[in-house]
Amino acid sequence: MFFSNKASKSKKFLMLKTTAATVLAASVVAFSNGPVALATSSKTTTIYHVYLNGTYIGNVTDKEAVNQVVSEKVNSMKKSLNGLDFNFGSQVQFVPERVFQTAVNNQETLQTLKNTLELKAEAAAIVIDGKPVVYVDSKKTADDVIHKLELQYVTEDQLHELEAKKSNDAADLTPLQENQTRLLDVHLSKEVSIEENNVAPDKILSLDEAVTYLQKGTLEQKAYTVKEGDVLETIASQNGLTVDKILTLNPGLTADSLLHIGQQLNITILTPYVDVIVEKEVNQREGLPFAQQVVEDASMPKGETRVQQEGQNGERLATYKISEQNGMTIKKDQTSEQIIKQPVNNIIIKGTKEVPSRGEGNFAWPTVGGYVSSEMGYRWGKMHKGIDIARPSNKAILAADNGVVVSAGFTSDGYGNKVIIDHGNGFRTLYGHMSSLNVHVGQTVSKGSQIGIMGATGDATGVHLHFEVYKNGSLENPRSYLR
Repeated sequence: MFFSNKASKSKKFLMLKTTAATVLAASVVAFSNGPVALATSSKTTTIYHVYLNGTYIGNVTDKEAVNQVVSEKVNSMKKSLNGLDFNFGSQVQFVPERVFQTAVNNQETLQTLKNTLELKAEAAAIVIDGKPVVYVDSKKTADDVIHKLELQYVTEDQLHELEAKKSNDAADLTPLQENQTRLLDVHLSKEVSIEENNVAPDKILSLDEAVTYLQKGTLEQKAYTVKEGDVLETIASQNGLTVDKILTLNPGLTADSLLHIGQQLNITILTPYVDVIVEKEVNQREGLPFAQQVVEDASMPKGETRVQQEGQNGERLATYKISEQNGMTIKKDQTSEQIIKQPVNNIIIKGTKEVPSRGEGNFAWPTVGGYVSSEMGYRWGKMHKGIDIARPSNKAILAADNGVVVSAGFTSDGYGNKVIIDHGNGFRTLYGHMSSLNVHVGQTVSKGSQIGIMGATGDATGVHLHFEVYKNGSLENPRSYLR
């Protein structure tokens, strides 16, 4: 028997297969309308012994009844396979016999033929680890399936280049250039072979179907319809999945997504029959991060730091041997590197000098030079609580004594950027109108250390430092304590 695919017009041999042939005892009977007919006349009658692929089926008095069963089977197969044409071969044999008397059960023989008749097409089986998994119409299609499977993860040009290298006896490979990639091997994760086989025609897949089936383990996507009261946790539990797996199978869905009744969720667990393993060599330019280096300085107060050298990233060319499984990296080993630019360490000087938080009781001048531009006392109808110092040689503001910063930041009380230091001996000093601050609340500062930069923030008519002194909560004249 033959069939032809209308798309390809190629013909394939079809087998008629017996599944469990029953040998029927032959006796002398004539064909009649009843289940068993008996001929006892002196005249001979012709009966036909029916063989299917060499296996005895039974006997009949009418060959056309057998042909009709086969014809109906073929026509039914044509309809189910959407237009495949079949040309029947000589797989059913008839052996005539002239008899005087015989018992013939035509209906039982025809029913046995119907039950045992099975159409089998010549096909190519893609065998994985010794087990046929996919059937296609030819060995060429099977080769194309494997080739297309590989092309999901590499290009045609890369495969041609790889084949050319394999045919070249030279084993040495030239070093890769910058950002160059070289394919080393492409193979399947399991042993795959192609064998000729005979299968039911409806088991034969197209090239694309076969690729999909090998990749996913199924041709159909299983979906779950959300019902009232469903949450991701219960859906996952009912289907043997985890919430993370459901989120992976449904891009765009998050753990916080609101589910809607009737919503379709993909719950297909893909289990590829075989994986594509790609071995390649990659050269790439990479940054070399700089290292942090801390140098302790016993002359600098503890808690203070300064940058001695800004860090700079370096650069290198690195070559890796990479193994990918279905496009995902499963192994990455560095094989060589070339330093283009060495990184420069970021060097931080860190103070280790212990600074007492208690003041000495006398105050150093809080600026680098300058003069008092406004004294403490009443002016413009209100009390001026401290002194103003202007025109220093530089704008650094200095702590008047050892202490701990208890306030640092911008305020809306007219002082602008303000710092208050508690000296731990009943004294507090206030520094106002600064343009920027160098300290934070809780920081211990030593006498003469810089706490900010002179400015004109808040209610200031010009650049200067407003300086106040408090003793046990009472306002004092700074002039009485400055040395």
